[in-house]
Amino acid sequence: MKKQLAVTAALAGITLAVAGCSATATPGMTAPPTASSPAASSAASTGWELKPQGGGDRIKAAGLQVLNAEGAAEHFHAHLDVLVDGKPVAVPADIGFSFTPAGQPNGISALHSHDKSGIIHIEAPTAGATYTLGQFLTEWGVLDGTDPTPGTPHSAQDGWSVAVNGVPHDGKISDVVLKAHDEVVLFHGAAPVPVPATFTFPAGL
Repeated sequence: MKKQLAVTAALAGITLAVAGCSATATPGMTAPPTASSPAASSAASTGWELKPQGGGDRIKAAGLQVLNAEGAAEHFHAHLDVLVDGKPVAVPADIGFSFTPAGQPNGISALHSHDKSGIIHIEAPTAGATYTLGQFLTEWGVLDGTDPTPGTPHSAQDGWSVAVNGVPHDGKISDVVLKAHDEVVLFHGAAPVPVPATFTFPAGL
């Protein structure tokens, strides 16, 4: 009975953590936020959707821990836009979560998303660590090099470019370090004109 109560409390903590930092998105290049979980999505597949299965393994593959709740020692936000040939790709909700087979969240990474606004949340239990775009893409499960077709959801990262706060990034896209209120634009094909240099975060973020 005590074990069952502990599991229930842990799941309740995850639910509260998910709700605790959610925010309504402001207008941007990505799709509006959604309250539905990835397990419940019925949209036609594009390859960019988040697969809840294996979420915990992807968190670990990114070199991060599966936590029972969001941390409070480090707390900031960045924003990500993804474009393929000028067309925006929605950044899914619930990146950086682990799920039960029934699709219920049972763990969270310090690096995660809550909705489809493109806002990346960093809420860590310890301060001082760095978090990268590559880690976020690993948690998402995209640009893993399993599809030889350039510019596809599972293509290699070669051919992709990134700009941070309107400035082109030299080097690997995966090495971009996420910082507070960064506007990160990841794109394949021609660069957007103009390249978004800022994002208006909701109050409190």
